[in-house]
Amino acid sequence: MEEVGIVSYGANIPRYRIKTEEIASVWGKDGRSISEGLGISEKSVPSVDQDTATISVEAARAALKRCAINPKDIGAIYIGSESHPYAVKPTGTIVGEAIGATPDLMVADFEFACKAGTAAIQTCMGLVLSGMIRYGLAIGADTSQAAPGDALEYSAAAGGAAFIIGKDQIVARINHTCSFTTDTPDFWRRAERKYPSHGGRFTGAPAYFKHITSCAANMMNHMGTKPDDYDYAVFHQPNGKFPIAVAQKLGFSFEQIKQGLIVSFIGNTYSGASPIGLSSVLDVAKPGDRIFVTSYGSGAGSDSFDLTVTDAIKDLKRKNAPSIAQMVADKEYISYGVYAKITDLLYWE
Repeated sequence: MEEVGIVSYGANIPRYRIKTEEIASVWGKDGRSISEGLGISEKSVPSVDQDTATISVEAARAALKRCAINPKDIGAIYIGSESHPYAVKPTGTIVGEAIGATPDLMVADFEFACKAGTAAIQTCMGLVLSGMIRYGLAIGADTSQAAPGDALEYSAAAGGAAFIIGKDQIVARINHTCSFTTDTPDFWRRAERKYPSHGGRFTGAPAYFKHITSCAANMMNHMGTKPDDYDYAVFHQPNGKFPIAVAQKLGFSFEQIKQGLIVSFIGNTYSGASPIGLSSVLDVAKPGDRIFVTSYGSGAGSDSFDLTVTDAIKDLKRKNAPSIAQMVADKEYISYGVYAKITDLLYWE
């Protein structure tokens, strides 16, 4: 099988932040206990001029800044999100125009809750390996929604990451990918509804944990590996507790997931969560490092990836774009009133 993998990557996280305790104070809740329970101290918030399209554009531009790829050589753009700014109008065309891609381009917007971005990576892999395109651009980004006072309001955040997939100058070879999918309706948003609904405790064992552990086990069985064979691991992070628990369940240590565990500082970026975690790992990865990634999307499914960092990572101009750590540190706190205004939270159905 020909090699395929990540040629470059980039991410974007909004500067605005709101503390968990600030949200809790509005609803008369104990902010400290909620923060400790979720493992989230604050979350990122999009400004009035930020949405999935602008976040995707900035992430894609960051990926291009780190490499010498001509955007006209990108043959496909797939953007995974559950908060595309238009119901009928693709986000991918906006990104293609913004980065200077050729019109001879395959574009589609993906949706599979929080794993749509990793599904986009798999699609680009297939097209590259088939020879239909030279490079594909896969993006996972969201400006996630939560109804006022709902439990999701403490975690629903904004951000995204972009990956250029190809066969030349691969910085992280994708050794294998696999998926695990069932019809498990733990979280949904019906057509024309602004805010999603969720199944409460149902989102844990039969949804998140079942799918991630099953998909991860299938991957390691296929590759003949065990957790100790990996230097880093990234699991979907809807809160600060679930990824730690699933890592322990599978046999991964906290040290292996620490670098990619960003949720405590920016919240759950939905389709951007696993991609941002992987980006954080790539920020520090060295040749020979092995990375294990498993995403999760409600509805429900998981995608797993086994990656090996190559010598080409040394030539990637990582400093040409902000690292995840830099974007996490670059922040401005806002009040609940400002948060409600800029996210149009005052609109109610």
